[in-house]
Amino acid sequence: MSEREYLYALALDCGFSHVGNLDVRTLRVYREVRDSCEENKCRSYRSNWACPPGCGTLAECEQQIRRYPRGLILQSTGTLEDSLDYEAMERIARDHGKHLDAFRERIQSLYPSCLMLGAGPCTRCTACTYPHEPCRFPQQRLSSMEAMGLLVSEVCKDNKLPYYYGPNTLTYIGCVLLP
Repeated sequence: MSEREYLYALALDCGFSHVGNLDVRTLRVYREVRDSCEENKCRSYRSNWACPPGCGTLAECEQQIRRYPRGLILQSTGTLEDSLDYEAMERIARDHGKHLDAFRERIQSLYPSCLMLGAGPCTRCTACTYPHEPCRFPQQRLSSMEAMGLLVSEVCKDNKLPYYYGPNTLTYIGCVLLP
């Protein structure tokens, strides 16, 4: 089994619905994506180490991304009864977080310096210590792809992985950047 086949199998074993190669050269960092964090719809701006500005400047985030030559896109897709099925949306989000945690635990044993990116704010702690104390779990902290300035739909498109899986579906997306 090749390394790629092994990593795909590992991701699927952790619960992801879909996995694909991520060519880091395709990643473009956008000020507009990062600026949308300032709208604070998720109520994590200026209150979470994994979100702006706690996760670093956009230039620092891009520099961090550019240290890695390759990666994987990790997707969790679920079904909705209709477009207002908030219970299913929350369940899919929770499941995606569990999949990311399980995968991180296993991938960091193989690649300790990998960079995991998720969807939404880090929820490791009930209350984040930002900005008064250092992060309690820096190795487990998970910034979102958007916090890093990435346009998730474009990342999927540029890496030949669907972003949309049809009506009454919802997909949460993360990635891992590998040395």
